[in-house]
Amino acid sequence: MPESKLSKVLTQIEANFDESIARLCQFLKIPSVATDPNRTAECLAAANWLKACFETLGMTVEIRPTSGQPVVLATLEPATPASHLPHVLFYGHYDVQPSDPDELWTTPPFAPQIRKAPNGRDALFARGACDDKGQLMTFVEASRAWLSVHGSLPFRLTVLIEGDEEGDNIHLDRFIAANKKLLKPDIAWICDTEMWSETVPCLSTSLRGCIGEEIIIDGPKVDLHSGDFGGPAVNPIKVLARIIASLHDAKGRVTIPGFYDDIAPLSPAKRKRLAQVPFDAKAFMKNVGLAHAAGEQGYSVLEQVWTRPTAEVNGMIGGYTGVGGKTVIPATASSKFTFRLVEGQKPDQIRKNFRRQVRSLLPDDCRVRFIGTGGSLSGVSVADDSKWIRLASQALEAEWGAKPVLAGSGGSIPVVASLRRHLGVDSLMMGFGLDDDCVHSPDEKYDLRSFHKGTNSWARLIASLSD
Repeated sequence: MPESKLSKVLTQIEANFDESIARLCQFLKIPSVATDPNRTAECLAAANWLKACFETLGMTVEIRPTSGQPVVLATLEPATPASHLPHVLFYGHYDVQPSDPDELWTTPPFAPQIRKAPNGRDALFARGACDDKGQLMTFVEASRAWLSVHGSLPFRLTVLIEGDEEGDNIHLDRFIAANKKLLKPDIAWICDTEMWSETVPCLSTSLRGCIGEEIIIDGPKVDLHSGDFGGPAVNPIKVLARIIASLHDAKGRVTIPGFYDDIAPLSPAKRKRLAQVPFDAKAFMKNVGLAHAAGEQGYSVLEQVWTRPTAEVNGMIGGYTGVGGKTVIPATASSKFTFRLVEGQKPDQIRKNFRRQVRSLLPDDCRVRFIGTGGSLSGVSVADDSKWIRLASQALEAEWGAKPVLAGSGGSIPVVASLRRHLGVDSLMMGFGLDDDCVHSPDEKYDLRSFHKGTNSWARLIASLSD
């Protein structure tokens, strides 16, 4: 596409930037906290706001029920339909994290305000400003500008916005599974990730999956006096401690049978690329008050976070935890675990093998209860040499003046695994959040520079498909 046609779109984005901010502020005023049952009406209000927003773009829009919060489904066909045009699915979520503790916010969490951020730049402060309302609106505003200038997008577009991302991913997973024929795209575009730094963009090429487990160890029928029963009575806390200690060997490897069986080894070329990523491991650890990297020996910090699975203890409860002492042997002890999984691992099998190992370590006078949490989310990765990565890299470099880092992520975006599992498609993960955006914390923000240049970046990617 001639540069002049893209320039007209970028000029349109610039001219209407204040209006774009005003629309985002309207969206941010809606307290769509899906995990709060008292906010169901607000979640529906957010879905209806999006419906009206997409209708102003000429899209066909419907609000579809799920087993959780409703999804907003919008479609737009090109002015001249052609079978060779790609079908793009854009994904985002309208639900946000709870705002508490509200007293730690400088301004009310659902009263968006523009002010200076710690980095000295103007930012929009509100719950959901970055995660994910501001992010998804970068694509919406880029599409708005493109349609205003050219009247049509150079691809078939389906927009899918859910309301349960911060809670239970099973609702959207079921929806995608039930609507495979309706949704089937060539690629999914997702704006729910971060920049590499304030000036260097990033494309995420892998995510770790996650499953959670809670185990409850029951021993005596009541708490016991440790003077009368200390010695002969089994102590559930000691049993639980042995189970936890059994999960890793001296080299930091997980000891659950079969844990590593389905993981492809890192190729020398992949390890070389990771070593070339501009990453300061010492600074990474120092930022959280640590001086030394723990974890699996033989792997760098970046390799551990991006490419290796983990078994972590998230909490442990048992016995008396109040002020002062209480000499008891507790009747019950419990612990919560999460397992971050990489591509190839089978979440259900990992869960099964973990439970088998726990049972094998249980003494005769103890019983165990398991509570599975976190669904069954597998790790995913995308080829870093695909045409979508190439086109997005070119768009980002043109906008930011720096080559994007192709990065892994230690976290999860549940929809990416669902799209791969049910539709067989990859996701292009291009986001513009910053490390200091306080996502999930008080004073969440989204830099106006991120919003503006993020919108420009999507416009440049759209332009690349016009060729």
